[in-house]
Amino acid sequence: MTTEIKSPTYPESVSDGTISNWVKKEGESVKQDELIAEIETDKIVLEVLSPIDGKISKIIKNEGEVVLSGELIAEVNKGETNEDIDNDALEDSKEIETNVISDNPKSMGHGPAIRRMLDEHEIDPAEIIGTGKDGRITKTDVKNYLNQSKSNNSKKTNDLPSQDNLREVERVPMSRMRSTIARRLLSVSQETAMLTTFNEVDMQPIKNLRNEYGEDFLSNHGIKLGFMGFFVAASIVALKKYPIANASIDGDDVVYHGFQDISVAVSTDKGLVVPVIRDADMMTLPEIEKRILEFSSKAQDGKLSIEEMQGGTFTISNGGVFGSLLSTPILNAPQTAILGMHKIQDRPIVVDGKIEIRPMMYLALSYDHRLLDGKDAVSFLISIKEQLEKPERLLLNL
Repeated sequence: MTTEIKSPTYPESVSDGTISNWVKKEGESVKQDELIAEIETDKIVLEVLSPIDGKISKIIKNEGEVVLSGELIAEVNKGETNEDIDNDALEDSKEIETNVISDNPKSMGHGPAIRRMLDEHEIDPAEIIGTGKDGRITKTDVKNYLNQSKSNNSKKTNDLPSQDNLREVERVPMSRMRSTIARRLLSVSQETAMLTTFNEVDMQPIKNLRNEYGEDFLSNHGIKLGFMGFFVAASIVALKKYPIANASIDGDDVVYHGFQDISVAVSTDKGLVVPVIRDADMMTLPEIEKRILEFSSKAQDGKLSIEEMQGGTFTISNGGVFGSLLSTPILNAPQTAILGMHKIQDRPIVVDGKIEIRPMMYLALSYDHRLLDGKDAVSFLISIKEQLEKPERLLLNL
């Protein structure tokens, strides 16, 4: 009995996707609810699970092909496994030495059909991982090896003529998510009047708070007291003071948002994603920290939903976790401003007329100059700085 495997039903904002990876190959056994493929859309990666136990009998959509919502991508034969229908492995288990038909010692020890394929394509069986019984090589294993070799050869091309043929480059298609990110970033640079203002903040007061109350915070709330929660809280207060930084442009209109939905940039292996902490202004610091941790875990596992990444009125990006000392963040359109955090570094500064070593962080605020004047942008960033250097202001909503 053959069961059809179709792509998931996409959200309304997603028109199509691309097969990014077949976790299971044609001819391989699968278990019910086992991951067999991944489909990459412009925003997220969707998982395709097997509805039954069986064997993938046919892959209809190959890696790199575009698939629509609910489109047929593969077929699975119910109840069949490699061990059940691999006649070659059965032949091999019954093969006796006198029936060997090949003179190639490397191909000995396998069934006649397998030996014939190995000899025909001049393949060393040691290069193939067998998936049959007791690790024996099957026809599917040989076919997959040949397909993989062909794919690798097609992706490689010589950069310049060379006698030793060592100057090789590899050409691979840009992932769907990376391509979308590239288009959005280019669009922002072309369609906004982006400008960046910088400042620095003394992180010693925040570090003192974490040292003094970190263990109690962990004991009471089950999570560590990080830095990001303070920046989100400080941004919320500043956004209420300067609502223009929380607004967006829609055609010839300015849209003022009466809420603070904070987008937090999270880096993953597949690219940058920006989940949204909705109604962050209604949340406590522990609730903010928990939501950030939840989003980070989901992002790394590719479990973020479209809804969790849509919207947002202001964005915070932390390049400091990668060691960035100073950078210019790019706007997350259609938002008006984005705050860039950076590496905390001990530097000499003047405090009350004396030189002291303090843990300092550069802050960067990129903003759309069509909507924000320099005065508003600078004042907004200074407000964030003041709250972080005097955390008690956060408690008093100053």
